[in-house]
Amino acid sequence: MNKFSLPISVIALAITILSILFFKSSSELVYVDINKLLDGYKRTKIVKAEFEKKAKTMKANVDSLITNWQKELKNYEKERSRMTKKELKLKQELLANKQQQINNYQQAIQKKLGDEDKKVTQTVINDINDFIKEYGKDKGYKVIFGANGSGTIMYAEESSDLTEEVLTALNLEFEGK
Repeated sequence: MNKFSLPISVIALAITILSILFFKSSSELVYVDINKLLDGYKRTKIVKAEFEKKAKTMKANVDSLITNWQKELKNYEKERSRMTKKELKLKQELLANKQQQINNYQQAIQKKLGDEDKKVTQTVINDINDFIKEYGKDKGYKVIFGANGSGTIMYAEESSDLTEEVLTALNLEFEGK
């Protein structure tokens, strides 16, 4: 019986050590749901609200220009029977030029808003990425994957999902707590 006790003890010890290493290393591979972080991060809401306010103001400016142009067009329709051919041609050119300028301005505003939306979103993403790097180091994770719902992580145990934990810590840091 003593002949088998030592080998069995060694095997049991080896299995125990391997099990501990396996479970320890598997818990160091975790992920966060990027979309949930973006949606739940309080700074995202603040930045998006500021952006929406600015976008609303810019769109109101465009709408105002369009309304003024439409008024001029109605006045032109009313008064055109009293105009000479030269005046008609000049007014039509002026209205067409003004319409083109408004269209160009509207396109420029849309491009500017699109660029600014990308910029503020990227700023928030950079904040989240920087936070996750520090969070991972502090918590001893080897890898934190980012899942975005498009197949980057096809399966993971729910215990590997750090999203809520990271989101809570991220918001606490943002609020200065």
